[in-house]
Amino acid sequence: MLTLEHFLTLGALLFVLSVAGIFLNRKNVIILLMCIELMLLAVNMNFVAFSRFLGNLDGQVFVFFILTVAAAEAAIGLAILVVLFRNRQTINVAELDELKG
Repeated sequence: MLTLEHFLTLGALLFVLSVAGIFLNRKNVIILLMCIELMLLAVNMNFVAFSRFLGNLDGQVFVFFILTVAAAEAAIGLAILVVLFRNRQTINVAELDELKG
């Protein structure tokens, strides 16, 4: 039988994995976007777990809004990434420092 602690532990592990991915990989923008998406999914898992175990649907409804924002963020982020790659011929974060104010 799966309990709330199992889901919260899995959500925490996914969140820590995504934070570690962001801090360890500072070169590839695609991996940074994937880590942000993984972080949002870990939070969504916690919302669904609490919603299920508390018998309230508010958390599950809130997850739909988070998934909508995550999909928009991924689409816009990849579009910006394609434009940057066409102009600079690289997606290395260290080489994109000329975009500063």
